[in-house]
Amino acid sequence: MIKAQGLIKKFPPNDFVVIKGIDMTIKDGDFISLMGRSGSGKSTLLYLLSTLDRSFEGKVHIDNRDVHQMDVKEVHALRNQQIGFVFQFHYLINELTVLENVLLPARKAGRMEEALPFARELLSIVGLDSIAHKPSSSLSGGENQRVAIARALIMKPKYIFADEPTGNLDSINGNVIFNLFKKFNKDFGTTIVYVTHDQEFGKLAHTQIKLADGLITTN
Repeated sequence: MIKAQGLIKKFPPNDFVVIKGIDMTIKDGDFISLMGRSGSGKSTLLYLLSTLDRSFEGKVHIDNRDVHQMDVKEVHALRNQQIGFVFQFHYLINELTVLENVLLPARKAGRMEEALPFARELLSIVGLDSIAHKPSSSLSGGENQRVAIARALIMKPKYIFADEPTGNLDSINGNVIFNLFKKFNKDFGTTIVYVTHDQEFGKLAHTQIKLADGLITTN
């Protein structure tokens, strides 16, 4: 469970307040969309909840651990083992194969051999097992995003945070990506929180949270 209390985020140089005292709880197994207009604070909130940004006022507890009380090593371990990230751009390494990109978090944790069977299973689930040994540079945008999702899941994280994961994709590939999220939420119990500007995609989540001017307006 993730719990935020009195969450405030200011940006220098003038301490512009983007998040204005948000309280929210993300329960295990939740499937949540964060929606709102550009500048509403939805991506900023995602980064705060996921530990990508720890410069804030207020509290964020992840599984009863205070993010502000964790040292750098503890935060890195949490991100690598319990949290998966998917962004609008896939951030794959072009020189590596599809399979090698999926295995990157496991390599970092020294668990590559152990993770190999699950990596192959993930590629089968996302429909890319036949091109596991192709370089990612040869893939389409939709295929690259599916590789990025498999990479985010390789450590079997408890949480997936996604920032506009379908933003660069057409509607067909966008639906593929969203259906993958639904499958992992259902089959693995993965808690998923994603930011989207697309109202239709946002409404498909179990819970929709709308932001305006740094505050939650409906949930």
